[in-house]
Order: sequence, then C-alpha cells, then structure tokens
Amino acid sequence: MNYSNKTILITGSSDGIGKAVAIELAKDGYNLLLLARDKSRLIEVENLCEKNGASSVSTYSVDLTKINEIKTFVEEIKDKSVDGLINCAGIWHKKANLEDIPEDDIQHVINTNLTGLIQLTQKIIPFLRKSEQGFIINISSRSGHSAQEGQSVYSASKYGVRGFTEVLREDFKGTNVRIAGIYQGGTNTQMFNKAGEGFSEEKLSTFIPAEELAKVIAFLVSRPNGIWLPEVRVENH
Repeated sequence: MNYSNKTILITGSSDGIGKAVAIELAKDGYNLLLLARDKSRLIEVENLCEKNGASSVSTYSVDLTKINEIKTFVEEIKDKSVDGLINCAGIWHKKANLEDIPEDDIQHVINTNLTGLIQLTQKIIPFLRKSEQGFIINISSRSGHSAQEGQSVYSASKYGVRGFTEVLREDFKGTNVRIAGIYQGGTNTQMFNKAGEGFSEEKLSTFIPAEELAKVIAFLVSRPNGIWLPEVRVENH
C-alpha cells in the first residue's frame, strides 16, 4: 500500500531505531520529516529513504535539549502537514550506581529522553489535530516498564516517557489523534557503545535487530482507522 498522502516526523532518525524506522516507512511511500543532530548522517539516511521509495524526504538538524532549536524547527515546517510523530531519539548512560553517574550524564539523559521529547511533542500536537487520523508513537524501553540494575537515570527517563504516553492517551480519547508506547528490550544499535558501555559485537547480536523492531512499528503505523495498539512490548525470541 502507498501512503504518499501521509507525512510522518521521526526523531533520532540519523542512527539506530530512528534510522531503521525511517527506511522501513520509506518502503510504503510516506512523506518523511527526519530530525536529528547530525546533519551529515541525516543526509545519508535521506538518500537511503529516497532509494527505498519515500514520496519525499526533508531533513532537519535539531538538538532536542535546546528549546530554541525546537521552536525554530517548528516555525520552519509551519506550512507542512504532519500526520504522525514517532519519538525515537534517546541516549544511554553507562550502567552504574546513582552516586557514580556523572552529573552531566544525568542532565543529558533526562533532557534528551524526556524533556526534549515532551517539548517537541507539545509543539507538534497542533499539526496532528489537523490530520484526519493523527498519531504519536513514543519509543520508550523495557526500562520504562521494569526496574533493572544500574539504570536509575535512564529508567527514570523512560518511566517518565511511559507516564507521559499514558496521560496523552487519556487526554486524546475521542479525538482524531491516537497514542501508543513501544516498550522494547535491548536493541542492537550503537547507543550503548556511544555511552562507553563497551558491549561486544557478540553481545549486541543477541539484542533485537533495529530493522526488525522497525517492522513492528511500521505495522502499527499502518493499522486501519478502527484498530489501534496502544501499548506494544517487544522482546527478542
């Protein structure tokens, strides 16, 4: 099926889950708005999406921890339609007891994973209300559903995303905007090693492939108007 009349905004789309979701949705012909910090990597993903069949692709270099950049981005797209928002952007802190996590890491994780997600979503909601069938999908984590050792700050951010998602679902009941949360187990991306976790390729290979998780998300996006999956938990088999 071709969705060339639908436009989806994906955060964190220069790498990892966001990149995989962008490429998967491109295959169905969506118009894509790709947002991330690294412009050069965004251009690479833009080219891949175009090759895979996206109707159109636009890229935006935005740091979600900076509200002024979010506001500038929203002003830049004010004349565009947005039918769906998929919040994929997220970072990890190296596993440690709370007293051993650097202050800068605490701020960066909370500001990226939770505060930035909330602030961007707030600014995009007016676009979604204009869509015939709008949606917000927040990519949380298993860590937003169950406590795991050494992840105090990361889990705090992801539990926050879960609470935010559930309240949005209540707030948008009976409207044209549907809300969903994705709670996935460890996913094979570079997120961990970027934080200095140092996982081996062998260990990462036991995690959920980002490309397979993207298929689950694309399946959710393509649901007909009368059907929706408000919460999806994904684990490697």
